[in-house]
Amino acid sequence: MAGTTVSVGVLAVSATIATGLALAGFASATSVRAAGAADAAALAAADTASGLVSGIACERAADIAAEVGAALGDCQVDGLVATVEVSVAFGPLVASARARAGPPPVGP
Repeated sequence: MAGTTVSVGVLAVSATIATGLALAGFASATSVRAAGAADAAALAAADTASGLVSGIACERAADIAAEVGAALGDCQVDGLVATVEVSVAFGPLVASARARAGPPPVGP
């Protein structure tokens, strides 16, 4: 009987650890998806600000973010430089990411 109890305990601990690792993996993948969405949205906004693509920069960024399942939270365009923040829902939690796109700064 004692061996059965130990086996059940080991199985319960193993299942708990496996579930925790799986959730951590899904959270990590969601974070990477948010970063990719932010990059794509910032590039779209910068392309629109430069005139390469027609439209309004922040609206274009919101469209691109929505295509990958993200929501645009903040969008600022300063000249040709676009800075965006997006969020992706992960159950009750939210993963967010920021990205900046535009020409490189002019230095000395």
